[in-house]
Amino acid sequence: MQLKGKNVLITGGTRGIGKCMVEYLIEKGVTNIAVIARDKKNLKLLSEEFADVNFIRITGDVANIQVLRDAAARIEDKWGHLDILINNAGIVAAGPLEDIQDEDLYDQVAINYTAVMLLTKYCIPLLKFSEDAYILNISSGLGLIGMPFYAVYGSTKAAVRQFSDSMRRELAPFNISVTCAFPTATDTEMMQKFTGRKMDAPDYVAQRSLEGLLKKEIQVIFGGDDRLKENTLNFEAPEELDKQVAQNYEERKTASLDHKAV
Repeated sequence: MQLKGKNVLITGGTRGIGKCMVEYLIEKGVTNIAVIARDKKNLKLLSEEFADVNFIRITGDVANIQVLRDAAARIEDKWGHLDILINNAGIVAAGPLEDIQDEDLYDQVAINYTAVMLLTKYCIPLLKFSEDAYILNISSGLGLIGMPFYAVYGSTKAAVRQFSDSMRRELAPFNISVTCAFPTATDTEMMQKFTGRKMDAPDYVAQRSLEGLLKKEIQVIFGGDDRLKENTLNFEAPEELDKQVAQNYEERKTASLDHKAV
């Protein structure tokens, strides 16, 4: 697929993986990009950095239903249809479940999952007007394997995986493909507390995820052979993986403390 001339909507497109996706799309010739982000200043800076791009700047929290409705309405008014939807925005608040603040639990569900469902719902009519439409949902490696101290975050990302499978099958008759990406630790603001840890570069994750979308891959799983082996073990012999995780339980707990990025 040629990206030039396509209309794209992305959430969380002003920093991290999302910003790298915007840069990749522009490099490949995309000039119509709608971006939903909470930071009005960063949205303005993005449009100033890429002055030749026709941005639809949507300031707001994806947890706000009206922001999502307005985004779809503005795209319909300005472009008439949508070719690519990228559900990228996400937050994390880790730690023992009993210690996670109620508000942080609700916000993770609202932003990481509910917003994905609602924005997709509002965009389906716009995607149906495209000759060849694509949806890219950004999940997480923790959406494949449940790990201690990431019960809420991992559950929301596992839900994104299930939602992606469901929508891929539901939208197949309308020539709308759905790809779900599962990044491992990525060097973004969300992981800034883990200094010195080996992580994927955000531009690599962005490019590989978008390449998967363009090839209509069902899943893009990061982490190499080790992650694939863990996935197989988790499915075929979960008790064995339980034993492995238990070996560094306290280390995992300590690492999760104060891991919060919103």
